[in-house]
Amino acid sequence: MSRREQIKMTPDEVRAYLESGRVANVATVGPKNRPHLVPVFYIVEGDGIATWTYGTSQKVANLRRLAEATVLVETGVAYEELQGVSMECDVEIVEDTEQIVRIGTELLGKMSAGNSEVLTAAAQFIRAQAEKRVGLVFRPTKVVSWDHRKLGGTY
Repeated sequence: MSRREQIKMTPDEVRAYLESGRVANVATVGPKNRPHLVPVFYIVEGDGIATWTYGTSQKVANLRRLAEATVLVETGVAYEELQGVSMECDVEIVEDTEQIVRIGTELLGKMSAGNSEVLTAAAQFIRAQAEKRVGLVFRPTKVVSWDHRKLGGTY
């Protein structure tokens, strides 16, 4: 078996890994055809992820030109700890206010560990923010994953 096959995550492991993370690096193609790379907080949505952002952001302008992105979630410091998921994605820009509120609420829920008091207190803030924001749903067309911990400390 190749080393690549040994470190590849199963679909269930990919989902669990994405659910445990908070920050994804999102690369879109900028106006001069260079990568535009930004970190975003995210939630798991289907097989991919979702986030919200200001509708006037550069990443949204890029996605309106080309609704494709590469997303990276990774962890680890030493080689034997490295884990990650890279996804090539088609991206949907969500402009429905209720969907944007849902995404924003789920994001805050994840960031506050589901604290209902925080969510209740922030409900008006989220709704007000939704007027300026769009949702972004990243649907993978290709997924590459690695978990070097599966090698047992060997290279």
